Amino acid sequence: MRNTTGVADQYALASLEARIDAALAQAGLMAAQLDWRDLTTLDHFHSRGMAATTDLADALSPERDARVLDVGCGIGGPARLLAATYGCHVTGIDLTPAVVAVATALSARTRLTDRTLFVPGDAVALPFADATFDHVLTQHAAMNIQDRARFYAEIFRVLKPGGRFAIHDVVAGERGALIFPVPWAATPEVNFLLTPAAMRTILVETGFEIQRWEDKTDITRAAMVARRPEDEQSLPLSSDVLAGPAYPVRVANFHRNLQEGRAGVVLVVAARR
Repeated sequence: MRNTTGVADQYALASLEARIDAALAQAGLMAAQLDWRDLTTLDHFHSRGMAATTDLADALSPERDARVLDVGCGIGGPARLLAATYGCHVTGIDLTPAVVAVATALSARTRLTDRTLFVPGDAVALPFADATFDHVLTQHAAMNIQDRARFYAEIFRVLKPGGRFAIHDVVAGERGALIFPVPWAATPEVNFLLTPAAMRTILVETGFEIQRWEDKTDITRAAMVARRPEDEQSLPLSSDVLAGPAYPVRVANFHRNLQEGRAGVVLVVAARR
């Protein structure tokens, strides 16, 4: 079993649910009477937020009642969007038990427990039987996983033949080493970005057929330019609630890495042959 302590610790903020409750109260929302849309500025914790999730969901287009796995689900925003929009059943898995508990609580508050389920677990040792899921997605999780071949092999294993695997991830650039800290890693020890070429090679060697590959670096960079920190901080339900006071510095470094070609962002859809 790999050492996951450093990765889990950076996402395990103290009193996460209490912080969210306080933000909900500040926004004038009743914690027990929420619509999933009320949370979308908070619970899509990746570059471009809900817009990126919507792009990925459209690319995946799961059938009604399909079984979908979200690997690295966070507090469950993408799972709730998919379940509410497409009528599919989404299982989310995340390394951090505290995050899974909050995802479960928020789905209960938004009345989506019948179509979402969240479990703690390791992405390179998925606790599911072979060919369990019709489709799989992951967003901004792989950059913390050193054994990418094993990660993709586990997804291939739990995916049904013909099923699709949708990816929204950060990739390594070709113009220098990454500047730290970034949103997913305070130091290089938990950063495992691959170049697009290396990522594609491992996917194909695992057995996936690449159906779609889009470079999202420019659109991500533009969205970060449009995102003014002072506006974000004035929103009670912003991602800053999850990330803590160091987050603006990490985001600024990520933006610089994108600008200088040290990192990029891709959207990929691959199918299990």
